Amino acid sequence: MKIREGTITEIVEASQHVPELMNPYEEPVYHERLDGTEHLILVAEVEGKVVGFKVGYNRYKDGSFYSWMGGLLPAYRGQGIYQQLTEIMEQWASENGYSHMLLKTRNKLKPMIRFCLSQGYYVSGFSEHLDPMESRIYFRKELGL
Repeated sequence: MKIREGTITEIVEASQHVPELMNPYEEPVYHERLDGTEHLILVAEVEGKVVGFKVGYNRYKDGSFYSWMGGLLPAYRGQGIYQQLTEIMEQWASENGYSHMLLKTRNKLKPMIRFCLSQGYYVSGFSEHLDPMESRIYFRKELGL
């Protein structure tokens, strides 16, 4: 397994195979968010196949790096791949002057909530929706501590 910088085309293709991403974003949405701002696209590759990805960018321009989108193909879960992607993104953000990481997930994505807590993120906010499972949980992690 190798982790490297990837392309929007690669992550759009990989996202089609991540069941939690019910309506994955197409390339124009990625360009709208990432073009003209500092960002990082990481992909995990096994035998030439992209099996996971993580995308972050300087969304708020307040010293935080926003981990926006990520996913891992089901067959590759439980091997520490997503943890490696996260650690590399955090290290990159720290080295590039960001003081903390931000991300959000949905209430229904219990494995992601557990993952965030296990990696030292803490709940920093909540956005309620009519369907409680669609409510958003906001996470934050200080870097360089």
